[in-house]
Amino acid sequence: MTQYKIHPMAMGSKVFDKGMMTYQFGYGTPYTIPIYCWYLEGGDRRILVDTGEMGPIRSEDRERSIGGRIYTFEEGLAKWGMKPEDIDVVIHTHLHNDHCENDSKCANARFYVHEKELKRIHDPHPLDIRYNEEFVLDVEENGQIARVTEDMEILPGIRVVHTPAHTEGGMTVLIDTPSGNAAITGFCVIMENFNPPKQIRAMEMEVIPPGTPVNVYESYDIMMRVKGMADILLPLHEPAFASMETIP
Repeated sequence: MTQYKIHPMAMGSKVFDKGMMTYQFGYGTPYTIPIYCWYLEGGDRRILVDTGEMGPIRSEDRERSIGGRIYTFEEGLAKWGMKPEDIDVVIHTHLHNDHCENDSKCANARFYVHEKELKRIHDPHPLDIRYNEEFVLDVEENGQIARVTEDMEILPGIRVVHTPAHTEGGMTVLIDTPSGNAAITGFCVIMENFNPPKQIRAMEMEVIPPGTPVNVYESYDIMMRVKGMADILLPLHEPAFASMETIP
């Protein structure tokens, strides 16, 4: 069995209301999230999950808030001895702009994207301004995209599961590691979504849905399913990972 080490790299950040992460909780609280690109080290391919922001804002305040350094795409890859053209595979959790802005730099990569996400980026709903087809046009025109239509194994030790909690084509990436099965969530949450404070648990809620859900009831159930299938939970925007070189 192929096993992987997961290297989170903060390649951007956002400062906004915490309620953007935690549904009906934390409104009015300023919060800074990191935007990650994840390098999966193992096997004979160079694999990324998402590609982050193209021109991240970098400041002492933002890096202090997330507890780690913010890199450009090239800087982050260089930490692990890579350049964008070295990447073989990119798996997209979804196609909101902050998760795919560096796609065109990966000229030799195969991109795995759910078919519903590809449809939505070309026909976004007015309520969702975070889709921008310009970031995927190059790789589409080059024939680099593999449409995912069902849960599947991408490579030995890596599979994707359709989890439309935050977007219609969101995919959670399940990765075999030396410490068990890790899940990079296909929806934008932090660790608090999976481990709510006591005032939330007192209402008999075991998780907090994403702050911007597709369907809040279904999103809750999807989060419970993901929580049950993983030994290691990696919420897409959890700040604690910004200071970590390697997981596990």
